[in-house]
Amino acid sequence: MRETRVKEWVERVRPDILCMQEVKVDNASFPTLTFTALGYKVAVHGQRTYNGVAIAARHDITDITTGFGDGGDDDHSRFIMATVAGVRVGSVYVPNGQAPGTDKYAYKLEWLARLRRWLDASADPASPLALCGDWNVAPGDLDVHDPKRWAGQILCSEPEREAWRQIVAWGTTDVYRAAHPTGTAFSWWDYRGVSFFKDQGLRIDHILATAPLAARLQTCTIDREQRKGRDASDHAPVTADFTD
Repeated sequence: MRETRVKEWVERVRPDILCMQEVKVDNASFPTLTFTALGYKVAVHGQRTYNGVAIAARHDITDITTGFGDGGDDDHSRFIMATVAGVRVGSVYVPNGQAPGTDKYAYKLEWLARLRRWLDASADPASPLALCGDWNVAPGDLDVHDPKRWAGQILCSEPEREAWRQIVAWGTTDVYRAAHPTGTAFSWWDYRGVSFFKDQGLRIDHILATAPLAARLQTCTIDREQRKGRDASDHAPVTADFTD
């Protein structure tokens, strides 16, 4: 993971809760001491080379669970849930899917279906809950720099969007879209070419909140500046502020 850049961002923003995806280290190699020095507790579901998710918080982290626990493929570290200050928080890293029609695409759709089934079985939409992370789905045309070019492509195909809608329909709100009903802003830009400088991006990083939490939403923003500079990720952080 890009430890120095993350550290600098945390020192500046001081989020109460930080959800991280694609940390690419196992639990033992995660920079726990860096976060401890900043006043954070951490929960990690790591994996070397690929995947890996984590939660850091300025409050105690309890009731940690990883994976779906449904007997399916949980070899990839993509899902961790924990409770922080009375809020159930999930860090989610949805598979990319490669391209429609591929085995990886089918795996992605099934992964999203499993998440919906997990919500049905293990969570309560009447309780405060947030699912945060890299969803690898642009929900609608407002979330795509060129909807015609991306129509039917990976990240924007209708089956992916329908799987996303099923998770929202369980009882969550896309808090960025709630705060900006007609706004166009992106959270990811391809490394190739000059897509960032031309703002040719997609909004694929989301915070979903159940009604008790969404009702307390103040603002939701995308920190585009973090996509700039050396060793930048191709994603930008999405932040949401809620009243106590």
